Amino acid sequence: MTDLVLMRPSGLYCPAGDFYIDPAKPVARAVITHAHGDHARSGSMQYWSSREGEGLMRARVGQKTWINALDWGQPTQIGDARVSLHPAGHVLGSAQVRIEAQGQVWVVSGDYKRDDDPTCTPFEPVPCDVFITEATFGLPEYRWPPACETAREIHEWWTQNAAEGQASVLFSYALGKAQRILAELMRYTDRKVWLHGAMTPLVEVYRKAGVKMLPTESAVAPPRTLDFAGELVLAPPAARGTPWMKRFRPYRAGFASGWMQRDLRRDAWDRGFILSDHADWDGLLLSIEQSGAKRVLAMHGHTETLVAHLRERGIDAAALPGAAPGY
Repeated sequence: MTDLVLMRPSGLYCPAGDFYIDPAKPVARAVITHAHGDHARSGSMQYWSSREGEGLMRARVGQKTWINALDWGQPTQIGDARVSLHPAGHVLGSAQVRIEAQGQVWVVSGDYKRDDDPTCTPFEPVPCDVFITEATFGLPEYRWPPACETAREIHEWWTQNAAEGQASVLFSYALGKAQRILAELMRYTDRKVWLHGAMTPLVEVYRKAGVKMLPTESAVAPPRTLDFAGELVLAPPAARGTPWMKRFRPYRAGFASGWMQRDLRRDAWDRGFILSDHADWDGLLLSIEQSGAKRVLAMHGHTETLVAHLRERGIDAAALPGAAPGY
């Protein structure tokens, strides 16, 4: 039986529909799982994305770009393939791609998570014959604490730093993680948070989508007399060590990421907080089981460990041929 999805130099390709999923370079037809820069790139002629993620997509690939925004579960015909998008729970608008053709159903998961997240639609199990899964955190050691506990730890750290006359600079990814932090912290405070310039427009896209978050203000050009002692500042990792950081002294630096599960990654920060927008080990196994897939192809991250475990359980599993092993 012919595979519905192949790995080509430009990325995942569906011959039946003559389209790519998250292509690495411009193509004629691109179905995009979500708006992170390693999945959504500008330059393609036509795009398909979820309606929930359309605002982020336009911010990423251009406001005037041809984008066919689909409601969740809405089928559309692309070539000889019937395609629909289903929630992945990774970030706002993140989707799994269901492809039906030649008597088969394949699902490309994109990036996904199973934990609660007030900023996006939760993951929806989609029955299929073949499931292409990510494996970013595909090791048994990765098991996430509840996000509400991590948010409480962040709030306590912020409060303690304030009591000691320190600013709190929390580094996180600008799309998805920052917004989730702002939403989760609403359980504990209503205080304003300062944002790096790279985060401000993305936070506004989330607000326009109806996501409730703490009030924010840009820290791009604050008044020279402003004292940031006791304030919380969100910034992307790339801002660390730049001249922009000098205005917050004295401050303590934290990082919110799933990588904080490993102590060796914590050493570079004053404080690490475990918060991931990817599925942990249990989430990966649960999603694979709920798909009902007889065959599983893994890509990204720790594919070897996940594949070996699935094979021990009698599942026809393999790393997707040609898939890069990056994280």
